[in-house]
Amino acid sequence: MTFTLSHIKPLILGIAITFGAVLHCTEAKAGPTDVLTVAGGCFWCVESDFESVPGVIEVVSGYTGGTLENPTYKDVTSGKSGHYEAVQIQFDTSKVSSDELLAMFFRSIDPTDAGGQFCDRGDSYSTAIFVSNSAEQAAAQEIRAEAQAALGQRIITPILQEAEFYPAEDYHQDYYKSSDVILTRFGPRTKKDAYKRYRKACGRDARVKQLWGSAAPFAGS
Repeated sequence: MTFTLSHIKPLILGIAITFGAVLHCTEAKAGPTDVLTVAGGCFWCVESDFESVPGVIEVVSGYTGGTLENPTYKDVTSGKSGHYEAVQIQFDTSKVSSDELLAMFFRSIDPTDAGGQFCDRGDSYSTAIFVSNSAEQAAAQEIRAEAQAALGQRIITPILQEAEFYPAEDYHQDYYKSSDVILTRFGPRTKKDAYKRYRKACGRDARVKQLWGSAAPFAGS
């Protein structure tokens, strides 16, 4: 069969329509998204934990809660910026809810510690939840009360008004899974290997297991 221009045009149009229909169906499968901002100590660890949750699209490490514009890691860890090490969790609300993520968050930290988290000490490593309106605040308070009842200890993690979020430097993003080689006191290591050593030495999972037992969703991951 010989194809003429009159044959080709309908063929191209048909392919375009089919491709458009497939693309539309693919896009339709993605539900509405939302963002939750929390501080849970080392943001490498919180990023690693929550990127493993089904329905979470992306977790970005950064700084928030302070007054200094465009802070650096050095600014924040100095304790003079007022910022927390924090993460923004982008998630598909059709697959996981903010309430579920908050319940997991409390069970992935030591919410009784006012001085930092695990081996990381200082205000910049303290825990916090950031909300943008009264409905989010009420929901966070309810989840915190439930977690406190389950833990049987006073939870001091504050619920704060959402502030400007500054993404951390590129080298902090996805640190836990990076194959980039860095120099450590043990010699050259990939970031993901250095992260695993740090997490274990810092005692994060051991303390979370001690507090929450089998309810801890990430300890040992």
